[in-house]
Amino acid sequence: MEQGPEIWIRGPVAVPETAPPEPAHARATARRFCWVGLHGGAGVSTLAAVYGGHDGGRAWPGPAGPPSVLLVARTHAAGLDAVLPVVDAARRGGAPRGVGLEAVVLVADAPGRLPRPLAHRIRLVESVVDVYRVPWVDAWRLGDLSGRPPRGAEPLARLTGAVR
Repeated sequence: MEQGPEIWIRGPVAVPETAPPEPAHARATARRFCWVGLHGGAGVSTLAAVYGGHDGGRAWPGPAGPPSVLLVARTHAAGLDAVLPVVDAARRGGAPRGVGLEAVVLVADAPGRLPRPLAHRIRLVESVVDVYRVPWVDAWRLGDLSGRPPRGAEPLARLTGAVR
């Protein structure tokens, strides 16, 4: 059995003082961004309340608004159908001057796994733009927006700088 080299230290060994590691989301800096819904009921107001940022409703921000846009849609068929035309229009210069499309945020429309046809549509969206997913949250349905962002949505919390 082979062993590595032995290291001998004379005298007392000082134990370095370490602070507990800071969560990654706590180091993120707040950014100016606007949530823009692609259809009614997409979840823009809820996301703005939980993650911060400007609730843009269904309109692009104006000249004094945040320069970064997060498009929001539900994961049902109508919601996913609304995504690609708007992403394409934004890429062709359809967004207001000085406003950039940051990503698409897909909010679960129901608990559980998505049917295959919807999962396929999401893969198509992911092939053309950054996508962040937000799982179903029962508490949000009841109006409880307190607490941390939901498990599984940590990348979105880092992107937005949300700290709770």
